[in-house]
Amino acid sequence: MLQNVAAVLLNGVHPFELGVVCEVFGIDRSDEGLPVYDFAVVSAEGPALGTHVGGLGVTTPYGLDRLQEADLIAVPAGEEFTRREYPPDLLDALRRAVDRGTRVLSVCSGVFVLGAAGLLDGRRCAVHWHHAAELARQYPRAVVEPDVLYVDEDPVITSAGTAAGIDACLHIVRKEQGPQVANKIARRVVVPPHRDGGQAQYIERPLPRSRCDTVGEVLAWMEEHLDREITVDQLAARAHMSPRTFARRFQQETGTTPYRWLLRQRVLLAQELLEATDETMDAIADRAGFGTAAALRHQFLRALGTTPHAYRRAFRGPRAA
Repeated sequence: MLQNVAAVLLNGVHPFELGVVCEVFGIDRSDEGLPVYDFAVVSAEGPALGTHVGGLGVTTPYGLDRLQEADLIAVPAGEEFTRREYPPDLLDALRRAVDRGTRVLSVCSGVFVLGAAGLLDGRRCAVHWHHAAELARQYPRAVVEPDVLYVDEDPVITSAGTAAGIDACLHIVRKEQGPQVANKIARRVVVPPHRDGGQAQYIERPLPRSRCDTVGEVLAWMEEHLDREITVDQLAARAHMSPRTFARRFQQETGTTPYRWLLRQRVLLAQELLEATDETMDAIADRAGFGTAAALRHQFLRALGTTPHAYRRAFRGPRAA
């Protein structure tokens, strides 16, 4: 049963990500019939901690021994979490907590703490897309899912960016205390009551050409002609290579195939058009190279786990055209 919650902090903690955990678990809403959690902010590095916001600090009387009581331990993101070392006693405390059945939740780069404790080994995990490659490099036994909001590998729950941390917290509440409690908290926080963890993160269009020595010009041409039918033979001819050599070099420099790269760019262009224009689905499908609104919907749903209409509503409100 979820009653006792602890947020464990390190120097450089991000106040917003800490605030996400406090907002869901640290506020007394008993006057609305909502459960009250025994919530504590715990320090892993002394009673006074700095944050990544200049002049703002956190002081707490609780040390790591407080984690022994927790049903849920949350690890918010922090500055330099992708490259720092962590106190061994914190890592030991997290391992012991998981061994006794305590749930552990990371928000954004807090997942690197769980990785250092060995809690990601053999588990699927989520992280902000910006850190996904580094997480996979440091913890090769982890199964990094770079484009989802959160992953529940009970008792280890990992989430992507800040808003995905709210989704993961509400998911835990829903799982333990039912949808009515989670929905009431969501209304107070003014967020959607439920976003499925498998829904994709909203990622800006990448600029990969800086790492692509031999296919960079072809990538630029592909981005400018997303509305055309494009074949590997055409691309290879532009690169002055055989199709086999081009496909191999493309894979080496981009990490994917020409078809998948092109499909991803088309989805990203469709996202931009849905966010910024009132164009019809047919017009967006044509500009993005999908041909028909049905094809756009199919590929959009496969890539992002949501429909073009739902995506437009999420960014522009229910009255969007």
